Amino acid sequence: MTYRTSLTALALTLAGLVAHPSPAVALSSVQWKSCPAYSDEVIRSLRVTEEQVPAFRTLMKRLECGTVSVPLNHRDPGGRKIDIAVTRLAATDGSRRLGAIAVLPGGPGNSGYLDPILRSALRNKEMAGLNERYDIIGFDPRGVGYSTKAACPLSPMGPQEPGTMTKETARKIYDSQVATNQKCGRSDPAFLGQLTTANVAKDLDLVRAALGERTLNLLGFSWGTYLGMVYRSEFPEHTGRAFLDSVAPPWTRLDRHTKDAAAAAERNFGRMATWLARRDELYGLGATARQVREEVARLVGAYDKSPKTFAGLQRPIDGSAVADLAKLNSTEWVRAGKALAELRTTTGTTAPPTVKELLGAPMMGTPVPGAPETLNMTMNLAVACNEDAGRTGFDTAWRAHQRLVTRHPATGRGWGLGVRCAGWPLPVQETTLRRGGGSLVLAGHLHEFMSVYDWTLQTRRAVGGTVYTIADDVHVSATRVPECAADVVRYFDTGRIGSGCAGVALPS
Repeated sequence: MTYRTSLTALALTLAGLVAHPSPAVALSSVQWKSCPAYSDEVIRSLRVTEEQVPAFRTLMKRLECGTVSVPLNHRDPGGRKIDIAVTRLAATDGSRRLGAIAVLPGGPGNSGYLDPILRSALRNKEMAGLNERYDIIGFDPRGVGYSTKAACPLSPMGPQEPGTMTKETARKIYDSQVATNQKCGRSDPAFLGQLTTANVAKDLDLVRAALGERTLNLLGFSWGTYLGMVYRSEFPEHTGRAFLDSVAPPWTRLDRHTKDAAAAAERNFGRMATWLARRDELYGLGATARQVREEVARLVGAYDKSPKTFAGLQRPIDGSAVADLAKLNSTEWVRAGKALAELRTTTGTTAPPTVKELLGAPMMGTPVPGAPETLNMTMNLAVACNEDAGRTGFDTAWRAHQRLVTRHPATGRGWGLGVRCAGWPLPVQETTLRRGGGSLVLAGHLHEFMSVYDWTLQTRRAVGGTVYTIADDVHVSATRVPECAADVVRYFDTGRIGSGCAGVALPS
């Protein structure tokens, strides 16, 4: 479909996109088939260590792979069908089996196909124990990986002029995003308009039925937490225990999302500043947290005023690059401190070593041949924009950006203009969350900005559940930290959980 497509035709195409309760859908079965074969290079590209490769291959021999056919439009169950790719790692102790846990991936747009291995059996000995009494279910949501998907004609954003963002530059960014979104949304509206969290939840329930499970237990991460909320709202009678880590908000407005996340990032930089001040002899950024904050804000302004181009770096270093360093979580504070110190003193044209480590890698690396897709940007864009109830015009976005940069002097420049869904031509599709389903644990991280802790509290007010507080700033760390992971496994085994865990420790 081209830009010349008439608005009338587009409106007719979109008329069926507003969500309504699905009629009964004929049960599908899983079409089991051989799992993909991966080279060692591909396996390592999945962040599997050299030492873990043999264990990964052993687990792949146990993994079952298949597809489930589901309606593209759940309001038209007799219409076009699409395939959802599914995997299962059967419980190792079948005599004590408790059921099945579906792993809900982040994104939107992340693959969950190999999550039974990567997020459970191979993660650590605690999470491996989850597979003793539960089948672990993975899947690629519609639009991702081995499931039916589409590829938008997404035009890459050209390099932006380094330095302080002017209104003229912001306008160019906005206009480019509008053109890209309109081209994408009109390329296949019949498919792209059906990429919503609610439809993924309905797909998942058909997967449940195809697997012969009366209920599904849920282990969700990031966007997968919102998927878990929606699934519980749509199918409370089919929902068992749910543990949701790094909880999404119970609303879908990208402008509000950015505002909240930016404030949380600046707060967490205050913790970094305190940590750096205690090590002033190493970093030289200030002996008090206030001095560090002022020095980093000064660096943001200085590099915006006079950006530098270093040999060996693809991006010029301006205030946004300095702010990106200030936004890093505590696992990177050692390197962030070194990089900020390097930017404070460097005079040459060669990129300082730590700056190159942290800012030299491309955002999206080249996939290894034969590697499974880990993130589908078309699905990411479509779900985000189909559900964004806060699409903003240029003037509103520009004012919001200026306020954000002023209020958050250390990290504010690390945020874009906030016009991700500008010009998206498909209608907004909102979902109403409801209470219901089995027991629910909402794991919130006190200091992270990718999933703001207050969103966990807002979600509890909206859908109920127990808050499990992790005292770190690391996104989706619950299953990575042994003490926290043990709590996760204990919860699924017994239904009981404590009030929280320490999470990832600060660097010493």
